[in-house]
Amino acid sequence: MRITVTSVMVDDQSKALKFYTEVLGFVLKVDVPMGGEHRWLTVVSPDAQEGTQLLLEPLGFAPARVYQKALFDAGIPAASFGVDDCKAEYERLVKHGVVFRTQPTVMGPVTVAMFEDTCGNLIQMAQV
Repeated sequence: MRITVTSVMVDDQSKALKFYTEVLGFVLKVDVPMGGEHRWLTVVSPDAQEGTQLLLEPLGFAPARVYQKALFDAGIPAASFGVDDCKAEYERLVKHGVVFRTQPTVMGPVTVAMFEDTCGNLIQMAQV
């Protein structure tokens, strides 16, 4: 068993696609209309284009909005992405206007930072 697709809920798929590709650097993998304004929309790491896909899941289910907001308000990240150099990635993203909740912080063998994805989520990045 392996993880092939995981998701983050987003309040606007087009805005999310722009942020996750143009700012974070992911690559569009799948974009399939699902009826109405919703799409099956996934991105992947440019370094692992056949790897795990991140589904930019539309918030079409009312309880999902409550859950997303509760995580955000509590300061809990919706996802965690690995980076090679947390400090360098932090500096690159700050230049793109990304809002960080925490600066790179050493926590034992891991350095982490947390930022807002402009779509209602907090995202953690971690350097192991």
